[in-house]
Amino acid sequence: MTTLTNAAAAERARAVIPGGVNSPVRAFASVGGTPLAITRAEGAHVWDVEGNEYVDLVASWGPALIGHAHPEVVAAVQRAAANGLSFGASTPAEAELAELVIDRLTIDGVRGIDKLRLVSTGTEATMTAVRLARGVTGRDVIIKFAGHYHGHSDGLLADAGSGLATLAIPGSAGVPAPIAAQTLVLPYNDRDAVAAAFAAHPGKIAAIITEAAGANAGILAPEAGFNEFLVATARANGALLILDEVLTGFRVSAAGWWGLERAEGASWRPDIVTFGKVIGGGMPLAGLGGRAEIMDQLAPLGPVYQAGTLSGNPLAVAAGIATLRLADDAVYEHVNHAAAVVASSLSEALEDEGVEHVISHAGSLFSLAFRSGSIATYDDARDQESWRYPAFFHAMREQGISLPPSVFEAWFLTAAHDDDAIERIVTALPAAARATAQAEPA
Repeated sequence: MTTLTNAAAAERARAVIPGGVNSPVRAFASVGGTPLAITRAEGAHVWDVEGNEYVDLVASWGPALIGHAHPEVVAAVQRAAANGLSFGASTPAEAELAELVIDRLTIDGVRGIDKLRLVSTGTEATMTAVRLARGVTGRDVIIKFAGHYHGHSDGLLADAGSGLATLAIPGSAGVPAPIAAQTLVLPYNDRDAVAAAFAAHPGKIAAIITEAAGANAGILAPEAGFNEFLVATARANGALLILDEVLTGFRVSAAGWWGLERAEGASWRPDIVTFGKVIGGGMPLAGLGGRAEIMDQLAPLGPVYQAGTLSGNPLAVAAGIATLRLADDAVYEHVNHAAAVVASSLSEALEDEGVEHVISHAGSLFSLAFRSGSIATYDDARDQESWRYPAFFHAMREQGISLPPSVFEAWFLTAAHDDDAIERIVTALPAAARATAQAEPA
């Protein structure tokens, strides 16, 4: 019997799938080497097609908050599947998930959102949020920030992070210039630039869209009060604030990044919030929520059209409900602690080898950059010795640790990363740091 290898799996995929992948970062373009073909995941671990086991720090890019293949989540999906995979009709579970989300975003009697519309992907959620903002305001122009990634819809790819940062692509072919011109790209954390944009385009800006905390060009945390400033500025100018929590939602706290800021005394409330990743527990599910008077502008009540044959898929909804019910205070406490230990050990290992670096944090999310000084903007994130990361990445992989295959991505810990898993990560760091110190530009 022939055993399939990662290399053979990649070659087979390249013959029938563009680039051999269905999402660009999986191609390992920025780190080189053979991409992993994963066949199984459980808890804090993944296994490739060759049978190699790794401690996983990708966590499906965030959704695996409680760990891969949690028995209660798997059982919930199996029960839902036994009743049918899709109906093209509403199910009671959709309302149950919406109620659960609204409840988690209700803090001291203040609701973060009043209603929720389910879709299948984060791109759909942000695309719909932008259309909704334009429909509500009757305006066309959108403000976004350099290095923030809001999915791959045409108007939001300008100067985005994530895979575009990894591949050094400033935008995308196939996006018409008139559509790109409706998006103003500003430097993140720059209040003067936001004020100037509104002054230069009076009565034309429909919304500001921002990641609640930037996490697609490495971690770009908002400066204190920046999100509140965005809300106030948008409303003062008749625009809306779209808070993209596709990545941070239910990841950094039970109520996402907005919940963290509320806990620290902030009083602002977003107009529209987008969700993804954790909301579906690893299944294709996303959503957008907001104030009732805004959300009711969506069809069938209002004139802003949005539809999806598989929106609110019963299997995905079941996974989302089970995941959110399991994600209690103990889960967030554990993830926060695990992330702190790993980040601290990472910094210590690099310091011991004299490697210049900075680790940026946003709640339990953190990222590594090979430079000195803090990172507040996309330009800061790109101004680093990113050529050091492949050596670090492969040294960790050789020791059984699976990292994000790009220096511009966050690291994800889960509730399943127990003491043994964390110890394996920490033990692997010194050798990886030595390899990093010895790396040279290509």
